[in-house]
Amino acid sequence: MTARAPEIRRFGFYVKEILRQAWPVLISSWASIAFGVIDTAMAGHASAADLQAMALAASIYLTVFVGLMGVVHALIPIIAQHFGGQRYLEVGRAWGQGVWLAMGLSAVGAATMLFPNVWLAFSGQVEPAVRSGITWYLRALILALPATLIFRTIYALSTAVSRPKVVMTINLASIVFKFFFNWIFMFGKLGLPAMGAAGAGLSTAVTGWLALGAGLWAIYHDPYYLRFRPSLGMPRWASQKELLRLGIPMGASYLIEICAFSFMALLVAREGMFVTGGHQIMSNLAALCYMMPMAVGIASASLTAQAIGARDVQRARQTGMAGIAIVATGAGVTAAVLIAGKSAILRAYTDDLQVAAVAAALLQVLPWFHLCDAMQCIGSYLLRAYKVAVVPLLLQIVALTGLGLIGGWWLGFGPAAGALRPLIDRIMPGAPTGAASMWLMALMGLGFSAALLFGWYGHIVRQYARRAARASM
Repeated sequence: MTARAPEIRRFGFYVKEILRQAWPVLISSWASIAFGVIDTAMAGHASAADLQAMALAASIYLTVFVGLMGVVHALIPIIAQHFGGQRYLEVGRAWGQGVWLAMGLSAVGAATMLFPNVWLAFSGQVEPAVRSGITWYLRALILALPATLIFRTIYALSTAVSRPKVVMTINLASIVFKFFFNWIFMFGKLGLPAMGAAGAGLSTAVTGWLALGAGLWAIYHDPYYLRFRPSLGMPRWASQKELLRLGIPMGASYLIEICAFSFMALLVAREGMFVTGGHQIMSNLAALCYMMPMAVGIASASLTAQAIGARDVQRARQTGMAGIAIVATGAGVTAAVLIAGKSAILRAYTDDLQVAAVAAALLQVLPWFHLCDAMQCIGSYLLRAYKVAVVPLLLQIVALTGLGLIGGWWLGFGPAAGALRPLIDRIMPGAPTGAASMWLMALMGLGFSAALLFGWYGHIVRQYARRAARASM
């Protein structure tokens, strides 16, 4: 098969195409992250102990879930390339294989969350009440894991075939149910005992299964999906191997990114309950801001993969460039909002003045952190559109784990603890040494990762163009 002759289109066309698909993905992502925002805000108004339990337990769960979700997201470029090449029956078959994969990964994830004490070994002395809240929160989330991972296959299918509004609608409705069940389980309403942080985990489980039911109903009743004939079928090793070959490095890449947050939370717990609370607010805001570049990255990668499946080299390259331009612009706007709205943001998160003081000090570097995070995000997603995942993983290990995480530990809690104190006093006055060092090194790691990923992306685009040119001869 030869490459398709390029269709001449203005750059603005690609920008509009990405934005048309990205805004439902963004709203859907914000709706998903709203679960964490609701949990953090409601726990913050319950007690400092509940907030610390929430911070530590959420960091453990997110590490597990995001890593496994990354493996499932291998479906996006696979399905998008089938869709772009008009291999519609293969779309439905690939989705079914993704469901089998999600069920297997759920068992793996459940096993890792059954033993929270292994994770908490990084956190030093944790109060018994907080440790108990973490244990029960994670047990409740084990019930949620199969539903949330299988729902991610529906997310992958809908995104890859340019139908993101289905998942957006379900996620928006889920916010209402999540808030309602949090109110009941956390604060002991309607005759139930107050469960605190554990109640938040239980509400996530109930909401997750409701969302999965709605998603399955949608793909089997929406006429748009009929051409794909989505079905579970039987597990096929060839399909599972393709998913794992792409999904394992993708999941590991997701894991590298989230581990920075998870291990930061576990290490920062050594500096006390109030520092943990302030760090959790910072982490939550960083994750909320990340949804914009992630949504544009997913939309750009899906449309790029469709173009690759259709063998349209020019469209694939232009779509990638448009995605980069959108993310750079959006990151600048987000950084400005973070600077202007810092006081209002803190009031929405906590009533505790000591927690707010720590968060205010840390938030001084969040705009710069977000700019670097956004650019490395779009770089990694565009590479995944070309089914390139192993080299980006190695680059991120060097930048995010080596420089960011290990460097942050070394300078914040390790042998060189306090070495960054003069710099912290200049750009983050009042911030605790350990937490501030971790955030500064994470920022540097993200910037280095972005530079490495963009360099490799340019190499892959040129390589793909050369192969397509040879195929057209």
